[in-house]
Amino acid sequence: MAAYIVRRLLLIIPTLFGILLLNFMIIQLAPGGPVEQALAHMQGIAVDATSRIGSGEKSDISADASSGNDSKYRGAQGMDPVLVAEIEKLYGFDKPAHERFFKMVGDYLTFDFGRSFFSDKPVVDLIIEKMPVSISLGLWTTLITYLVSIPLGIRKAVKDGTPFDVWTSSFIIVGYAIPNFLFAILLIVIFAGGTYLDWFPLRGLTSPGWEEMSLIEKIGDYFWHLALPILASVISSFATLTMLTKNAFLDEIHKQYVLTARAKGLKMSEVLYGHVFRNAMLLIIAGMPAALIGIFFTGSMLIEVIFSLDGLGLLGYEAVINRDYPVIFGTLYIFTLVGLLLKLISDITYTLVDPRIDFESRDM
Repeated sequence: MAAYIVRRLLLIIPTLFGILLLNFMIIQLAPGGPVEQALAHMQGIAVDATSRIGSGEKSDISADASSGNDSKYRGAQGMDPVLVAEIEKLYGFDKPAHERFFKMVGDYLTFDFGRSFFSDKPVVDLIIEKMPVSISLGLWTTLITYLVSIPLGIRKAVKDGTPFDVWTSSFIIVGYAIPNFLFAILLIVIFAGGTYLDWFPLRGLTSPGWEEMSLIEKIGDYFWHLALPILASVISSFATLTMLTKNAFLDEIHKQYVLTARAKGLKMSEVLYGHVFRNAMLLIIAGMPAALIGIFFTGSMLIEVIFSLDGLGLLGYEAVINRDYPVIFGTLYIFTLVGLLLKLISDITYTLVDPRIDFESRDM
């Protein structure tokens, strides 16, 4: 197993390189990069871009360069080409694409993700700043989803075709059919002062004056703010995992070894948790890395926007809108690395759940 783990860890390096290269190439083709964003702001109402350039090192490009009408950037027409060149230098676009890419890869090997183009903060500091919100949403959503869905899925498999199975399936289908952002809006309308009740807050993870509260009051206030966002996040994940668990257990229950165990006089609970559980959980474990990444990062963006929670999902969305490349690639690198490590952990968990699985004998 140790050799397999080492091979998988070594494979992470070319995988990360390939993902970064592919996304870097796509980004180069996308219009409206950071230079064009800065030019647009300068021609509008924003003045902070010019102040940043003016305070920086003077460009040694000749001031008698030709007019900006021939610039490769949209929005540069009529602007001083020296100023355009300074903007390029400010964002690192005065170098060829391949030089920028290999410099980025070299920096990322030491976890140096640079500074945000538009907030002028280190990318690592931005991620750490937003992490508590995403961890709070992801941790509690994952925990509640698994604690409810797995027992319910097992119960539905055992009671397949009964009234219990029918009415729970109806509830699950309705939950799956409603997108979590629409369910979040419904919760706001009903419970957060939208139209009917005003029981829950709409903004942030804590209330003003949280630092002065007692420990019990802090915990209560924290969960009071998270109640609606978590409920909205759980609803779709809950439906998917419950049906996956039911189908996995239902498939195992009808196999010959279960019939043999029952014929030997074992109770159904003994068969379920002594034999079926280990085999059926393999399918659920296989989907855990993708589920965790989706819940922790990508799946929380709309929930964060709706409930005014400043987390990683909202950070990624704003980075794409603003063409903030250091934030885009920094978060991409971290999310991909975490996803690959979680996938490795899930493979190791396979062997813990079912020792018959041997990854050593597989060809990589």
